[in-house]
Amino acid sequence: MTRDLQSAQTKTRVAALDPTGFPPVVVGKTAAPRLSTLEGKTVYLVDSRFDDSLELLKQIKVWFSEVMPGVTVEIRQLASTYAKDDPALWEEIRDKGDAAIIGVGHCSTCAPAVSTHAITLETQYGVPTVAVHTEKFDRVVRSVTKMAGLPQAPLVFVPQPVMGKTEAELRAYVHGTDPVRGGPVMQEIVEALTTSLPPVTRDSDPATLRERLVWADSEDDLHALFQQNLWTDFLPIVLPTEARVEQMLAGTSRKRDEVIGRMQPTPNRGAWSYTVEKVAINAVMAGARPEYFPVILALAASEFSSRRSSSSSVATMVVVNGPIRHEIGMNFGIGAMGPYNHANATIGRAYSLLSQNLQGGSVPDQTYMGTMGSAYSYSGMTFAENEERSPWEPLHVQHGFKLDDSTVSIFSGLRAVTHSLGLREKHWREHVADMLRGTEAITAPCLVLDPICAQQFVDRGGFTEKAALIDFIHDLAKVPAGEYWDLQLVQNYVYPRATFGEEPLATRLKAAPDELIHKFLKERINVVVTGGESNGYWQIMSVTRHDTLSIDDWR
Repeated sequence: MTRDLQSAQTKTRVAALDPTGFPPVVVGKTAAPRLSTLEGKTVYLVDSRFDDSLELLKQIKVWFSEVMPGVTVEIRQLASTYAKDDPALWEEIRDKGDAAIIGVGHCSTCAPAVSTHAITLETQYGVPTVAVHTEKFDRVVRSVTKMAGLPQAPLVFVPQPVMGKTEAELRAYVHGTDPVRGGPVMQEIVEALTTSLPPVTRDSDPATLRERLVWADSEDDLHALFQQNLWTDFLPIVLPTEARVEQMLAGTSRKRDEVIGRMQPTPNRGAWSYTVEKVAINAVMAGARPEYFPVILALAASEFSSRRSSSSSVATMVVVNGPIRHEIGMNFGIGAMGPYNHANATIGRAYSLLSQNLQGGSVPDQTYMGTMGSAYSYSGMTFAENEERSPWEPLHVQHGFKLDDSTVSIFSGLRAVTHSLGLREKHWREHVADMLRGTEAITAPCLVLDPICAQQFVDRGGFTEKAALIDFIHDLAKVPAGEYWDLQLVQNYVYPRATFGEEPLATRLKAAPDELIHKFLKERINVVVTGGESNGYWQIMSVTRHDTLSIDDWR
């Protein structure tokens, strides 16, 4: 092929910018030496404190007593939730034990945490350790061990689910076959602690950077390539050409190569970094305009992913406050939370796309484990507050900003909503209480009110101050202590914190089963007014405010 022909072919090709972030540098680690035998040794079983993990570990302990009685087995629980490191326990295991088994990893966040704890014991405390997971999280935890620098870390799998299984069923798991690797579960566990680990096999270096430009023979081919690489949400995108990205960058004074954050789909997987330009690429793909870019940059700089991997299929809610609502024409009237405004829709979509692409992917069964998924993940429920028609101070002022500051608030955990129409004269308190009973105990209620309903809370309840309404909601949302502490999500995420003294949870834990206790922490309750007064509808969103951030910093 002649040079002229090659040049002609190159000129006919089209290019777009790669929308993905920069992977972290992986530093290799060294595993602990293996034991020659478990006979006469002490093995610690460490409970991750998630959904009946302890019950499976009890069956492992029974197996040792029946099959290898010469092994001393100690069961311990993590000092808090699975997400917290536990140095005091690791030191006890190092000083008094010989090996450890940690489990069970059977959710998208606890499975990475279990393997991370195992690697900590291996590499920092010199304790041979094996992590036990359910089969659904095979790819997730292999990715975690690779990014943590110990890809050969031993993993053993049991069937999914563990939660709710009987003693006999869990015993069958322990005496059964690993559904991923194919060997007997307990044989694999024993061998993982007594057999030298295989040498590390290196695939491509995960820190290798891609080319800045992606090439194809046509725009249609580029669209197909972006979809094949899972860089889209499977809706049409605007191709991020160099010209379009340049236009987007004009929306900020920040330099294109400034690194503004690091993000990951779940803790312990390894955070990817990204620049202003990388955010601009995803903003272009979402169809956003340059004047929206400061809002999108503020969301990206939060380092909080709207595509978190949680098996509960959580999404985010985003609320914009301040003068920028008018400057970029956001909707806070009729249809504010729906698909009826360009800024609302594309800002939310940009946040979703940048979270997907800049964190190293959002791939089902690998970096996304939401068992049912959520339509909210397309645009993250993004809208502006109707400050002008609210009887109270707006959200950002509630959280310490000035009225003329432009801000964006990120709420996490969106997966449940209750709604109603107005407030009746006689039983409105009972009706609100019914809605609060349907609000998740581990997030918090965020009341999203049409201005008509907001005014009704003033007229019916006399709540001329937002703080008074929040106090009312906090006091109204009470449940019997026994019922509260029996909730599975509370057992997973709140009970461990209460048992180790965190207040006011520790005090609530002491309540009698029939004593009424507060369902929510008052500081987590929020109120937002939006809508066009076509009727007095309102919703309670089960969400926790993650942060409120300045937009002005990103202009």
